[in-house]
Amino acid sequence: MGTTQLESVPEPKYWHLRTVLTEALDSEFTVGEILPNERDLAARFGVARATLRQALEQLELEGRLQRRRGVGTTVAPPRVGVSVGSEQHAWPGTADDVWQPADCTPAVPPVSVAGALESGRDETVHIVRRSRVTHGQPVAAELLYVPQSSVPDLSAIDAPSGAARARAVLRELQRLELEGQESAVELGSASAQDAKELDRLPGAPVLVVTTRYLAEGRTAALSVATYRADTCRLTFGDSGRVEIHQDPERQAS
Repeated sequence: MGTTQLESVPEPKYWHLRTVLTEALDSEFTVGEILPNERDLAARFGVARATLRQALEQLELEGRLQRRRGVGTTVAPPRVGVSVGSEQHAWPGTADDVWQPADCTPAVPPVSVAGALESGRDETVHIVRRSRVTHGQPVAAELLYVPQSSVPDLSAIDAPSGAARARAVLRELQRLELEGQESAVELGSASAQDAKELDRLPGAPVLVVTTRYLAEGRTAALSVATYRADTCRLTFGDSGRVEIHQDPERQAS
């Protein structure tokens, strides 16, 4: 069988460097240790700084490295094992929900969200902001978009803003009969707000889990949860849950 065009393409320099750096992380560095600056690393491995940056970005994407404000690039700890979301047919805010409500504001959602909610482009919805912390470390931030039609009795509740308002929205949402939920996961980049909440740099790789909650034959709420890609590894089980497990093969020593 002849060699295909793909097989004849040489390995990119940054990918080879990524392999070399991985071996160095395993043998020479400890978790939390700060790596030398880019100039010194490029000189050590005899590569251009642009090639080095590509390799470092790849290792950050894989969760081996972290870029920290005011610190530099450090060796990342093993991923933290946490469960993403809750069992199917459970509204956000139920008793076993690990998310912490932080705020709730009325606002016009992004066009893509309005489309998913089948609401008008200028229609105001309740935007509940929640956060998640595991072992003292921020691992995820969520925006939960709830149309006013899903919580029609909310106006009678004396909770004008903040976490109290967020909890009120969640309580009212649970009055609906949940018919099902659909989730999707994709790789993204941290926005300025996400980076601030997750202690990351803007543009850092993140995992975005979008969940549609279905009731009365429509999307009654839409969750957009952003997880730290360096902290989380998502797996799908037969139960329909999305879980994050620690990677036993990735140990920095």
